Amino acid sequence: MRAVPRHVACVMDGNGRWAQRRSLPRTAGHRAAETTVIDIIEAARAAGVEWLSLYAFSTENWNRPGSEVDYLMRLVRRVVRKHAPLLLARGIRCRFLGVADPRIPRELTRDFEDLATLTADSRGMTLTVAFDHGGRRDIVEAARSLIRSGTPAEEVTEQLFADHLPFPDTPDVDLVIRTSGEQRISNFMLWQVAYAEWVFPEALWPDFRAPDFLACLHTYRRRDRRFGGVPPQTNGDPS
Repeated sequence: MRAVPRHVACVMDGNGRWAQRRSLPRTAGHRAAETTVIDIIEAARAAGVEWLSLYAFSTENWNRPGSEVDYLMRLVRRVVRKHAPLLLARGIRCRFLGVADPRIPRELTRDFEDLATLTADSRGMTLTVAFDHGGRRDIVEAARSLIRSGTPAEEVTEQLFADHLPFPDTPDVDLVIRTSGEQRISNFMLWQVAYAEWVFPEALWPDFRAPDFLACLHTYRRRDRRFGGVPPQTNGDPS
């Protein structure tokens, strides 16, 4: 059995469909997702996951109806303020990936900054919330950073490029969990997921719970991660 993946990332998909199946407004699905977020944070920490990344709001999500976006901003602010004491008590370091669009309310940006500062010295699991995040944008910004630094083209390596990404100490993602059965990358941490294993549970995010998360970790442990290589010879058979 393989060890627990060091870095797990979750695409929290299915809130709208969860609400639609119950004849509720989409905002009800987002509100129900809060319980799952806390449950998965606790489960990941207890399982020994060192890095957990949650895809909360993408650069493309700005295309949603304004009323829904406004609700999400208010909801996320309430969740951050409500659970900050728990995250600090659990020794979880919190980071926010993205947060570049001026349409984000200043009060929410300040709450993100306050929680990151509050937990900066925590030495337990690192929780990265991708909010107003786009993988392509991160790569473009890294390229701009390299150009501004005057690095000659022939000196650019994969490691040097990665050093110019946001939070360059973040390890590559080992496992991505995307709920609701959808099977897309959706512009999520494109550089970091290059060799990740993907699992697509059918459960909608508001119904996803710790046992489902642990089942995904079990699936990961059964995967044969060769990174482009070949498995070791068995019984002298080189084929």
